[in-house]
Amino acid sequence: MPLKSYGVLVGRAVDARREGGTDTPHYQVQLRDEAGVDYRIAVNVMSKEFPSELLFRVDEDFRHPVTAQLGDLTSGWHRLDTGPRGVNLDYVRQTLFDRELLRPLPANVEGPSNDLADLLDDQVRRAMREPAAVVYAFGERWGPESGVPDKIFGFRPGNGVHDIHMNQGNVGAFRKDDGVWQDGAMMIELPDQQRWVGIFLAFQSQSWHTDDVTGHALVDGPIEEFGAEPVRIVAALVNPVGPAPEAETVTLLNASPDPVDLTGWHLVDRALHVGPVTGGIVAAGATLVVPLPPTVQLGNKGGEITLLDPKGLKVHGVSYTAAQAERSGWTVVF
Repeated sequence: MPLKSYGVLVGRAVDARREGGTDTPHYQVQLRDEAGVDYRIAVNVMSKEFPSELLFRVDEDFRHPVTAQLGDLTSGWHRLDTGPRGVNLDYVRQTLFDRELLRPLPANVEGPSNDLADLLDDQVRRAMREPAAVVYAFGERWGPESGVPDKIFGFRPGNGVHDIHMNQGNVGAFRKDDGVWQDGAMMIELPDQQRWVGIFLAFQSQSWHTDDVTGHALVDGPIEEFGAEPVRIVAALVNPVGPAPEAETVTLLNASPDPVDLTGWHLVDRALHVGPVTGGIVAAGATLVVPLPPTVQLGNKGGEITLLDPKGLKVHGVSYTAAQAERSGWTVVF
């Protein structure tokens, strides 16, 4: 069953605190919206499932079309629709980051800058020092808890957001939380620096091949091995010269030492429109330029491209921004 109340909280970070112990400790952040309402953001830093270390990725210059949509949101809590056209997150279907860059990190160990709590604290404290910084916390809402103070920061009523991590492909008791287009994350907008910071978290026990409806791990999905994808998307012509329909193309590279037969493979756009990969066998180290049918559209305002194998499993994905697509006739290189 998907999360009951998925959305994004927009506000200013005003306080932060580590939570010790061994019972799935969290890094806690107090956010306040422009109306003066306080919220607590509970960020997992350790898993109950083995291995306990979370996978993390911090992108200090996060560039993705989703940021253009977030900039239009007002301060406060926003319930989000789930689906490919919504303002939401999906680690599997939406290329927010290269999963090869995910790294496991322990929750809390002695010494500076060597655990997940240190990493989160560094980013949140920076946001607190920047007067114009805005924090966007994606996850599930709880509260308000009438008459009950917040257990960490003491404000009333208790109120906040949790599940600030990938929310699909779970195992055991957490499988009930599976869903698509409902993943959690934190993003920090730094207007004075004209950049965004993206903070993404996942459990090592979660699968990266999930059902498109339920978000459950696919039984026949391969064992995950980051960086072993034989075929990658390396370029795309998203804004060709000429009138519509434009002749958009995607360039694939066979990075493996063996030929790969691409019969039955497909390319998918942000709206989940599917087009076949034509070209058959691609030699080791060779590229293939795939023309897209009119049904698959690479928008000039930014978008995502996903490569699927014949079983419908994601092999690779990329994203591009409106700035990358604005030059007519130029190929975007990933």
